[in-house]
Amino acid sequence: MPLRVPLKWLAEYVDIDRSPAELAERLTLAGLEVETVTAIGETWHRDKIVVGHVLNVAAHPDADRLCLATVDHGGARPLTVVTGAPNVLRYVNEGMPAEPLKAPFAGVGAVLIDGHAGDGRLIKLKPTKIRGVPSEGMICSEMELGLSKEHEGILILPPDAPTGTPLVDYLGDHVLEFDIKGGFAHLHSVYGIARETAALTGKPLHGEVWRSGGEGQSTPTPGYVTLELPHPELCARYVALLVEGIVVGASPFWMQQRLNQAGMRPINAVVDVTNYVMLEMGQPIHAFDYHTLRGEGEGGKPLVRVRRARAGETMHTLDGAQRTFDEQMLLITDGGGAIAIAGLMGGQNSEVSDTTTHVLLESANFEFLNIRRTGQLLKLRTEAGDRFGKDLDPQQCLPAALRAAALIAEICGGRVHPEYGDLYPRPRGREAIPLDVAFVHGLLGVQVPREEIVRVLESLEFHVDAGDPLQVTPPSHRKDVTMAADLVEEVGRIHGYDRMPHTLIEDALPPQRRNRVLDGTARIGDLLIGSGLDEVITYSIISRADEMKLAAGHPGEDDTALDQWVAIVNPLDGDRAHMRRSILPGLLNTTRANLRFQPRVAIFETGAVFHPRAGQELPDEPRKVAALLTGARDPASWLAAGEDAPFGFYDIKGVAESLLAGLEISAARWERSDDPAHHPGRSARLMLGDRAAGHLGELHPRVTAAFDLPPQPVCVLELDLDLLLEHWREDRKMDPISPQPPVYEDVAFIVDAALPAERVAAMIAQTGRPLLKSVALFDHYRDEKLGQNKKSLAYALTYQADDRTLTDKEVAKVRNKIAKRLEKELGAVLRSGQ
Repeated sequence: MPLRVPLKWLAEYVDIDRSPAELAERLTLAGLEVETVTAIGETWHRDKIVVGHVLNVAAHPDADRLCLATVDHGGARPLTVVTGAPNVLRYVNEGMPAEPLKAPFAGVGAVLIDGHAGDGRLIKLKPTKIRGVPSEGMICSEMELGLSKEHEGILILPPDAPTGTPLVDYLGDHVLEFDIKGGFAHLHSVYGIARETAALTGKPLHGEVWRSGGEGQSTPTPGYVTLELPHPELCARYVALLVEGIVVGASPFWMQQRLNQAGMRPINAVVDVTNYVMLEMGQPIHAFDYHTLRGEGEGGKPLVRVRRARAGETMHTLDGAQRTFDEQMLLITDGGGAIAIAGLMGGQNSEVSDTTTHVLLESANFEFLNIRRTGQLLKLRTEAGDRFGKDLDPQQCLPAALRAAALIAEICGGRVHPEYGDLYPRPRGREAIPLDVAFVHGLLGVQVPREEIVRVLESLEFHVDAGDPLQVTPPSHRKDVTMAADLVEEVGRIHGYDRMPHTLIEDALPPQRRNRVLDGTARIGDLLIGSGLDEVITYSIISRADEMKLAAGHPGEDDTALDQWVAIVNPLDGDRAHMRRSILPGLLNTTRANLRFQPRVAIFETGAVFHPRAGQELPDEPRKVAALLTGARDPASWLAAGEDAPFGFYDIKGVAESLLAGLEISAARWERSDDPAHHPGRSARLMLGDRAAGHLGELHPRVTAAFDLPPQPVCVLELDLDLLLEHWREDRKMDPISPQPPVYEDVAFIVDAALPAERVAAMIAQTGRPLLKSVALFDHYRDEKLGQNKKSLAYALTYQADDRTLTDKEVAKVRNKIAKRLEKELGAVLRSGQ
């Protein structure tokens, strides 16, 4: 989730002396990528959209759902506005409130968002009459100002808002939206961005703004709750604070505005404070209604236990969904059961409501991988979960809890209990890292003064002891800094990579060596794309059940026992728990998804498969290339109206032959395949020399049904990419074009029905050399007249000499030689008429 930081909020922690665009550029160059800078109030005209004071509300003479509001806008005289806003109309009968009613006022000529259009279009206010009464402007809702989607009533401003002040000065701001990649938890807060800004600009950091909380004592055994951590490896620290005697209402206007600007919806004062502190400090806080917490036994003290869930345990979360947990998930429980999913979301049974008078605040540190796993399995993503998933600092738990408690007590009128529950069984310390100034210079390639190195590190809250070398202790929140090179990176980015001079490499470039595998894989991809296929990338981690479906053509013939699979130790998804042995299941699942939207799929993928090696820790990772064709052979076109023949065996074989031709592989031959995934008689095995390079053909109907594919031919190939590259000839062999005319001749032989046509063609080509240039099968014929278990194979032959025109006598001599050899070795009979 993106981090949105309003500049006015940021300015509470660090002085900002540059424009939003300049600040965004400086932060981006330092590694904090600012994706957008949004100007709130950019279209608000200073003289036409101001803070208005509603002096009086009267009934409209001709409409029950409208009223007349008299507004002081700081001008020479008050103006009358016709409005139907419910939160203004109420004052017709109730009378004006005791405190001044302030609202944004837009005069004639102001540009606002059209609240009725719903598409964000802008309108310019004009003088108008509404049901016969002139309206001299508008009091505005949040939607009309572009602040939010709220449009049920006008935006009520605080009573002390200065009348007549341009609204852009009062509510305008700039919001920086960050895209922070990686596990940098210390950057996911307003204060974290302020710390970076202070270091980059040299301005002081005002950390005292939130370092507050009052007098109190930390104890693992507070009198108001029993805390238990049976799994400290999953919860490093748990802090609980009690705030008593509160009245839950709406949060202050300033807090609601900041939450809106940061992308969070205000709910009530307690929940808003917990969200506010999370955004401010980066530490999520959760609030329980204290009186809903149960103890163990009748009348026992409330219990909070952080434990693993029981398999099948359920709970209704705050979003209304019922969640079911497995035994790896972490829950917050009381004496009666689950009350929250650790680090993600609370339960309905302990939710803070308008009647809540005591709240128990939770500020904890959970194991980040467990939170990530739970969130993914439950498909539950929250702002808190995103932060916990980046490995937070346990030292932040107590300060954040104290900050939240102080704000709740201030806003809701309560009292913070003087005892702070704090379980921290395994405190973490940080050791100093030696940093030699010469090492900094050597790694960065520029001279950075020692004083500047110290300034940069101290501004980022590192502790630096003078000496040679410097002894630098990282703050607890910088878990990413573990060695001297990490410190140099901090110095470099804060000092400014843009300040480093441009230089050329003095050393000679190292010798450039080709990566033949990479080049060959790219060549294969280019050839398949040239054949009309699209490249896809599927997951290497798959469901074993998917790959087992490939044996559906011949049930009981699957030989992939468990020890022939590479299993994932900690799978995120129980269905995806093994590394693939074949690329085909991924292509088939992709095809199923795409056939929902288009009638034709032609795709391929290159990648590794994984086969365990006995006695070895790491598996073999042979590379494969796989392709799939299904649907109409030709895309829909007016040129081929009514012709929708589907892809078949010869289409996928043609793709393979084009691939072999493009790789200049001539030592290929085809054999009958008995692969169980393929349709009998519609498949082939590719042989390169005496080694099998893979299979191709039409999938067995039971296989396509197992993958929920429609009843149509699905043609696939899967070849050994490494073997293809072994036979790949990068030097292209060119045959000279003969100036002599070719001689074309058709011959047909009667052979045994079981004899492969490929074997006959190979013997014809071998025997007819060098005058016979090509052999092509063009007819395959069966008839009882040919004899029992016999068939006829007809071939088109092309003869050609390089130095002369062939005579009929020379051609007949070659033909007779071919016929005699085929008869002797294959029992073939040349059909009459030749």
